Amino acid sequence: MSNDGDPAHPLFAAVYDPAMAHAERTILESHREYLAEGLTGSVLDLGAGTGAMFPYFQKRASVHATEPDRHMRRRARERAEREGSDVKLHDAGAADLPFPDDHFDAVVSSMVFCSVPDVEGSLAEVQRVLHPGGEFRFLEHVADDGWRETVQVAVAPAWKRLAGGCHLTRRTASRFASSDAFDVVEMDRFELGVTPVRPFVRGRLRKRK
Repeated sequence: MSNDGDPAHPLFAAVYDPAMAHAERTILESHREYLAEGLTGSVLDLGAGTGAMFPYFQKRASVHATEPDRHMRRRARERAEREGSDVKLHDAGAADLPFPDDHFDAVVSSMVFCSVPDVEGSLAEVQRVLHPGGEFRFLEHVADDGWRETVQVAVAPAWKRLAGGCHLTRRTASRFASSDAFDVVEMDRFELGVTPVRPFVRGRLRKRK
């Protein structure tokens, strides 16, 4: 989970891994496997946070990762060193990626678009750095419906301050699906998580040639 600009959320970075440990073991593992399955070539882990995706990338892929929060990035670097990962970590926000056009075979986004300040600019950058036919794979929590959406709206301002700029009410899946730059390969909604952080969507988009 990552925030652009010049973010600095030391407390959030410190508690993120302990707070997410149970969810990583019981809920998120299969979804992270989905994001990394069969990846080859050059891969971008967009908004890597503390590096939760790093253990899932296979050695046959050359992985770059971006994370603008220096506290998150330090923990991601420590994880990479601890696990012997050769992920190349960059200080960059999702809306201003330091890579040439058509550079990556795949871009992976795991709970990132809930917190980027510029959704449109970030999605445009994903499109720019992917080569034609490349895949954008994502796992995101989104706005719910009914009474759960009412709860999300009520707690959203406080949540954003406490959770590193995270927005609870974004309808990320519909924005992705409506992009003229991509074809939807698959997109699924999962009623997992606990209100206010539910439901989740995951999927694959392919950059049009």
